[in-house]
Amino acid sequence: MKVVVPIKRVVNYNAKIRVKSDGTGVDLTNVKMSMNPFDEIAMEEAVRLKEAGVATEVIAVSAGVPECQEILRTGLAIGADRAILIETQEKLQPLEVAKLLNALVNLEQPKLVILGKQAIDDESNQTGQMLAALAGWSQATFASKVTIEGEYASVVREIDEGTEILSLMLPAVVTTDLRLNEPRYITLPNIIKSKKKSLEILTPKILGVNVVPRLKTLRVAEPASRRAGVRVPDVATLINKLKSEAKVL
Repeated sequence: MKVVVPIKRVVNYNAKIRVKSDGTGVDLTNVKMSMNPFDEIAMEEAVRLKEAGVATEVIAVSAGVPECQEILRTGLAIGADRAILIETQEKLQPLEVAKLLNALVNLEQPKLVILGKQAIDDESNQTGQMLAALAGWSQATFASKVTIEGEYASVVREIDEGTEILSLMLPAVVTTDLRLNEPRYITLPNIIKSKKKSLEILTPKILGVNVVPRLKTLRVAEPASRRAGVRVPDVATLINKLKSEAKVL
């Protein structure tokens, strides 16, 4: 069984970001970039499926600028067999990414696509669902446990009321939640091995996909700074402040 794992290059979650002075976006100068944490969980799960003898090949896929090769090499170091970069300078949006992945799925014919439920930079939570719709595949989102048995996948997913179990016929799309697993530590020998693994570069034109953005960002602004908290001597003063200043009572 072939497994495709889409991964995204995002600003590291520990990095402090700044908005550009002209308000056109986020200033990425000298900002540390890394693999989207949810996608890292997806990659770990795919590699575990291979180690268990369920998957035969794990393919890491990313779409974006040439620097995305760095996170693809990270995916190869985690345990992916090969990598594919769909190289473009366009700022990709969820629908365009889903179309690129759908075209790639048609080429590779995997049984499972497993990816993070969302990216920590745009928080869209759309790509997996759009891919399933375009491919006409079954899907399960927010997975906290994935089990493959024959031509079916059993997925435990988290919902507002608790958890539910879905049985999906393969091929399928699964998006991962935080509690699915804990990604492994990448060792130096695996980093060295990753440099010898195949990394293929494609383009949207080769895949026949138009990636011109459909949405335009008008302005990006930093959130308003929070006022410092104050101490009140008693409950009566607190209630008065909630009425007069916060206006919540």
